[in-house]
Amino acid sequence: MNFIDTHSHLFLEEFAEDLPLVMQRAKAAGVSRIYMPNIDCSTIKPLLDTVAQYPDYCFPMIGLHPTSVNSDFREELKVMKELLDQSHPFVAIGEVGMDLYWDRTFINEQFEAFETQIQWSAQYRLPLVIHSRDSFEEVYQVIKRNEHKNLKGIFHSFTGTVEEAERLLQFDGFYLGINGVVTFKKSTLPEVLKNVPLERIVLETDSPYLTPAPNRGKRNESANVKDTLMKLAAIYQCSPENVADVTTMNALKIFS
Repeated sequence: MNFIDTHSHLFLEEFAEDLPLVMQRAKAAGVSRIYMPNIDCSTIKPLLDTVAQYPDYCFPMIGLHPTSVNSDFREELKVMKELLDQSHPFVAIGEVGMDLYWDRTFINEQFEAFETQIQWSAQYRLPLVIHSRDSFEEVYQVIKRNEHKNLKGIFHSFTGTVEEAERLLQFDGFYLGINGVVTFKKSTLPEVLKNVPLERIVLETDSPYLTPAPNRGKRNESANVKDTLMKLAAIYQCSPENVADVTTMNALKIFS
């Protein structure tokens, strides 16, 4: 049984000491591919170095994470745009979007950065991997304004309501990224997902964050995506193999 981790930051320093073992465990668990979203200019080199060490297994994205957007965000975007204009290995624009949980100081800059990176997605015909925290309505309206551009991608780490899921799935090319949050005791996601077709879901870990039960509290890694898969099999009352097959097909549609 093979499946895909569509969102993992294994290039971060949390994995510097044991990355080969982390990769071995992922492969042993059944992870056939790992997609890696960028954070900012400081992470581009470690991201690409990791991808080079694991060719045809790890695949990079390029983007500026909303929590990294500040007064010099245009300089960061300029560096990334120059890379996109060259022959490049990037399979998506990500991780991009809005985050108003920590701070609203740079909300206007976040809007501009998000819009700019949506233009990249359309220009280079690359999917978007969208981060949205305490900013559902803002993100929804931005995507709605750009709906005519035939965008596709993933709403990463979806934890919203049935109504929010329905609104996001109106965008035909988009899928919901489900990670370890669905295994948390107080999570409402299991009930919400009963209203979401499995055909619109992809698996992710967001490693090293959001570790699923039973390892919650420990560093997350790609092998743990299997725990999320098993939870989804219980929610959808189907075999783990079916969840693996459907979510893998969904991921490959996005990152084709």
